[in-house]
Parts: sequence; C-alpha cells; structure tokens
Amino acid sequence: MKRRRPGPAVLWLVRHGESLGNVADAEAHASGAGRLELDVRDPDVDLSDTGQAQARALGRHLASLPTDERPTVVLSSPFVRARRTADLAVEALDLPVRLDERLRERDFGAFDGMTGAGIREQYPEEAGRRRLLGKFYYRPPGGESWADVALRIRSVLSTESHLLDGERVLFVAHQAVIMVFRYVLDGLDEQQLMELDKREQVANASLTRYDAEPSGGWELRQFNHVDHIEDRDEDVTREPDAASAVGGG
Repeated sequence: MKRRRPGPAVLWLVRHGESLGNVADAEAHASGAGRLELDVRDPDVDLSDTGQAQARALGRHLASLPTDERPTVVLSSPFVRARRTADLAVEALDLPVRLDERLRERDFGAFDGMTGAGIREQYPEEAGRRRLLGKFYYRPPGGESWADVALRIRSVLSTESHLLDGERVLFVAHQAVIMVFRYVLDGLDEQQLMELDKREQVANASLTRYDAEPSGGWELRQFNHVDHIEDRDEDVTREPDAASAVGGG
C-alpha cells in the first residue's frame, strides 16, 4: 500500500562516537571538578580513539547490510564529533555527508563546559527556575531548552520530507537530539519523554531505527541498539549525566 504522504522510507538515528568531551566529562565527575578540562569550543570537540573505533564498527555493520537496506542519504550535525562519526560510518558506502545545523547539540549557554556540581555552585538561583519549569522547558542562560530542540527537529522533518521521498536516511547527531526525535516521531508528551530520559542513556554510536508506516506514521524498530559495537569487541560507552557538559551529547 502506498504511503499517504511523501517522506523517507527508513530513518536511522545515530549518536556520535565517544568524544574527548565525554572523556573529560567522566574525569571531571570522578574528581568532583566543576568544569571540564577542554581547550576547544563545543562544536570543535573531536572523537576519542574509542569513538573512532565505534564509528568504524558502525560502518562495518552498515556495509554488511544488503544493498537494498543500506542508507542512501546521510545528514549530520556539523559538530566535529558527529561529522567525523558520519564520515567514518559511511566511508565504505561512498555516500556524501550533508551537514545540517538543525541537528547540532543542544546549546547549554552559560553552562557550557560545566558539570552539575559546577552549575549548582556558580548558578544556585537557576536550580529554582529549573524546578519550576521542568527539564523539558528550562532554558539555561543563553542556551536552549529541549522544546527549542524539538522545533529544530520538526523543521528538519518538514522540509526534508519531499526532498528525501523513499530514501533510507541516516541522521548523525547527539543524545538530546535523538531523544527529541523520539518525542516528535512517537508523539510523546513531556512526562513520557522525561521518563524515557531517566531510563535510557543513549550510547555512543548506537542505532535507533524507524520504518515508515502506510498510514504516514512511524514504527520504532530499534532503539539505542549497540550489538554492532559489541559484536566487534569495541567498548560501549555512555555517561550518566551527558547533558551538563560541553561535548557530552
């Protein structure tokens, strides 16, 4: 049966491989530091060696799929850690990677590069604002809320539907972005999304897959899938508090 509206046939959502920001975040939390030891801006945070290995493992998995099941289009966040993941993942498929700034990491504003402990120490008044508004609508000073990210994702899906009709699209992005894709595609409400976020931390280089339904909706086929990493004896990494740090998501 033909779908009622144009759009991609398959959506894959991939979080970037482990970044140097993820490593710095883990070190800062272990030491109780209020700020990460990084000397680059968030868009320039690169992959760690482990992150590169994860991206290559993802690439080997994608290349092993039958030709008629592989991605046909690749869109990536322009942030270095996502772009590098995309390049490594589709290297064997000989696909160009198109950058789209709407897939970028959530902007943490004044909180960039800070751990939760650092934020509580330097911005104690913001804790009350966050409790009042809730995580979904809370916007850090100079930054974005999850709701702001949702506007970006709705824009991507709206403008790309006609351009990518029938394509199998691989999006390479960040943890909060992938969670918000789920919010939009599954029609979740705020409470359902926040409960999901409490249960799941999106693993680096993990795969989430949606197939288009004849009705025009989406069927979630996989979420946070990491077998392609484990099967190739690479480390599976995720962090308990990615959203508080630069380079985390």
